[in-house]
Amino acid sequence: MGRLTAARVRTARHSGKTKAHERLSDGDTLFLQLAPTGAKCWVQVVQVKGRRYTVGLGGHKFVSLAEAREAAFENRKAARRGIAPVTRTGRKAMPTFEEAVPEVLATRSDAWKGGKTADDWRASLALYAYPAIGATPVGDVTSGDVLNILKPIWTPKRETARKVKRRISAVMKWAIAQGYRVDDPAGAAIDAVLPRAGGEVRHHRALPYGEVAQALATVKASSAWAGTKLAIECLVLTAARSGEVRLATWAEVDMDAGVWTVPAERTKMGREHRVPLSARCADVLREAAALRKDVDLVFPSARGKVLSDATMGKLLRERGIDAVPHGFRSSFRDWAADKTDVPREVVEAALAHKVPNAVEAAYARTDHFERRRPLMDHWAVYLSA
Repeated sequence: MGRLTAARVRTARHSGKTKAHERLSDGDTLFLQLAPTGAKCWVQVVQVKGRRYTVGLGGHKFVSLAEAREAAFENRKAARRGIAPVTRTGRKAMPTFEEAVPEVLATRSDAWKGGKTADDWRASLALYAYPAIGATPVGDVTSGDVLNILKPIWTPKRETARKVKRRISAVMKWAIAQGYRVDDPAGAAIDAVLPRAGGEVRHHRALPYGEVAQALATVKASSAWAGTKLAIECLVLTAARSGEVRLATWAEVDMDAGVWTVPAERTKMGREHRVPLSARCADVLREAAALRKDVDLVFPSARGKVLSDATMGKLLRERGIDAVPHGFRSSFRDWAADKTDVPREVVEAALAHKVPNAVEAAYARTDHFERRRPLMDHWAVYLSA
């Protein structure tokens, strides 16, 4: 220790060259952390049994340089004995924002279908939040920090910004539950500061329904793995969600009855969804059966693993098809509205959408399965023509 002086601590300022926190080292694991907002606090970074701890030791106005050095020294002695460090209040070391994220993901993983949501969390926070607050103890994150993250993307990337805001808020609520803080700096308090105008909601890219048949023909003519091409065709024919198709197993398919039953744990609404199989869709499944590997997946990857959404999307992009896998549901919805006289509730049931009206939902106990079968047959015929 000894690199800093009381005068240097008093006059230290963030450079303003980055939105991330900056640190001045005092040596021997102790740092003065400088926030873009002007806040300054003491942090210590130590390792115990291979695990890295970032310890908040308090703000510079309340903890002097000498006191911070004394606390850091005691923590280093404890670390040599294999004891996790403590803060100046005697509590267990507070995790940084980045260290807290895996803890939050672990509490939510059971409610998510597959790993894509967790991957989205990690990717968005690594891109937007970690550079600014990743190394900050969760109890020291401020509303100013969150605003600095969100403002640059709030207008040009409104939907992404909202997701980042919700995810930061989830980490902060976890920190509240753990006793690390008492407020949520990403909560309603900053809503009034964020711009209301701009930031048009962007929907999944989708093709006009009149172009879907040609898109399928383009996919079939490609040199991609046959399982990927069949998965895309099944997704289009059934108007199902990507994850439902990619994770489909043969145990869910009854070829004799012409039904594919998606279990509740894999649907967005959390309830079982029966899908009537058109004649063409049944043919697709028979073609997929001929590719069957030593797994129960209907559409495994070329290596026998779960096919990724990115793989399906990549094939569409490479063939010049301006749509994402999920967008074909929109194509189907528009076709049903324009080209059929099927009631709205039947089409919504085909898409496994939740009935928005609570009273209506209480009485709508049927899934309109028998009325959906001719609808899906009609869709398949339209695509083949």
